Amino acid sequence: MKEPLRLMSILAHPDDESMGTGGILAKYAAEGVETYLVTATRGERGWWGEEADYPGPEAVGSMREQELQAAAQVLGLQEVNLLGYLDKELDQADPDEVIGKLVTHLRRLRPQVVVSFGPYGYYGHPDHIAISQFTTAAVVAAADPAYNGHQVDSPHRVDKLYYLAATREEQEVYQTAFGELDTTVDGQEREATPWPDWAITTQIDTSRCWETIWQAIACHRSQLPGYQSLLDLPQEYHRRLWGMQTFYRAYSLANGGRGIEADLFDGLR
Repeated sequence: MKEPLRLMSILAHPDDESMGTGGILAKYAAEGVETYLVTATRGERGWWGEEADYPGPEAVGSMREQELQAAAQVLGLQEVNLLGYLDKELDQADPDEVIGKLVTHLRRLRPQVVVSFGPYGYYGHPDHIAISQFTTAAVVAAADPAYNGHQVDSPHRVDKLYYLAATREEQEVYQTAFGELDTTVDGQEREATPWPDWAITTQIDTSRCWETIWQAIACHRSQLPGYQSLLDLPQEYHRRLWGMQTFYRAYSLANGGRGIEADLFDGLR
């Protein structure tokens, strides 16, 4: 019996799955692909209100976990797994432990395709960078029979690993809607880092499910201080925001070359 197609997103925070990979999760779930999510933190420090009103990490984490579960239902995910690391401290976690947990999920669920952040973490966010590094290491470790950390199943070889790779044009459209993407780390400001057009290996048309993507994003109301202005955007603008997703194929056992893929499962069907 042929194995069903399985896609796994491994990301850092609640809302990454909708704002980052919502297009592919919605598209492939609608096509019958099994879609899974691993999220490293509960986003406990993602508070956009007044600092004096911050209810604390436990309350914010609980709220964001509920938003995540609601978005997962909209996107049609088979399963959501939270690793339980503290928001904004993922890069300080024990690498052996994080990689071991990811290997456990990879070997148990056995996806052919895995998607995560790229090495620059979209806009330099340390948690995004960390989950990219941990995911890449876990994909290698999961296939290694000699790796026994947190082993619950036999080794599993992922066929393809992708990084989120927004172009400059995509980032400009995104930032027009959501504001500048930047963060300050160790006293140094980091900004959104677009991928050059020539580095894009994969373009996925998600225009048919833009409404589903937006519905999933809207579940994360705590992270959308400008929700009303987003709600008032014309449909055409939403189509531009959610109608196409671009990726860098970091690793593939199925295909290669300069041709632009239109399917994450190219070479596997």
